[in-house]
Amino acid sequence: MSIIAQPAVHSSWRSYVQEAKCEALQKLREPAYCLPVIGFPVLFYLLFGVLLDKGEGKAAQYLLATYGAFGVIGAGLFGFGVSIAVDREKGLLRLKRALPVPPGALLLARMAMAMLFAAIISLVLAVIAATAAGVALEPSQWIRLFVINVLGVLPFCAIGLFVGSVVGGSAAPALLNMLYLPMAFLSGLWLPLTLLPGVLSTIAPAWPAYHLGQLALKVVGFDAGQPIGMHVGVLAGITLLFFVLAQRRLSAAE
Repeated sequence: MSIIAQPAVHSSWRSYVQEAKCEALQKLREPAYCLPVIGFPVLFYLLFGVLLDKGEGKAAQYLLATYGAFGVIGAGLFGFGVSIAVDREKGLLRLKRALPVPPGALLLARMAMAMLFAAIISLVLAVIAATAAGVALEPSQWIRLFVINVLGVLPFCAIGLFVGSVVGGSAAPALLNMLYLPMAFLSGLWLPLTLLPGVLSTIAPAWPAYHLGQLALKVVGFDAGQPIGMHVGVLAGITLLFFVLAQRRLSAAE
């Protein structure tokens, strides 16, 4: 029985690998995705966390956490939102369903790419922080920050997937930017919330980015003191909610 089942399992595994390879090549051939997603958080950190840091390394530590979150959010939103919108508009999603490919292969491949870009962003920022900004963290802190960034991309993959299931390819980038940039600012990823008006600090927990930022800030000691479980629960709930909504939307569109 196991001998008969082996070819099917092997074929299924190869389908996932091939889909991941295709997705990787597609992303690497899209400088409009790669350069901003990696370049913006790195440039912002070099400017504000290294060159303009007058706080004896405190700004460098704070911004290491928040610009890491900012970068991985962009990787999730744009890695899913724009590509899904374009594929849906061109009918490529229908074509994928007609091919002998596991139904979750495309989704898992894009999740893997988003997590890969999140890992790259996290590692590049860590190298700059340790070498140019003089940030000194314990090995366990570096590891926790890396894990938070890599896993933290998933809720924003789900949001991007939902946006891509609703709007067309031409509208997706504009809509995602309208969500991405204000959310990052209002979540304290560019400036500490203590520097913003009180009402903005009060409503900050309504933004998903706030919870990812707080998890990262907790590692470097600059969080607001809320329990980790609350942030993890909110992000897990958002991931599940938007994946379900996107799945229903895409199924209805078929």
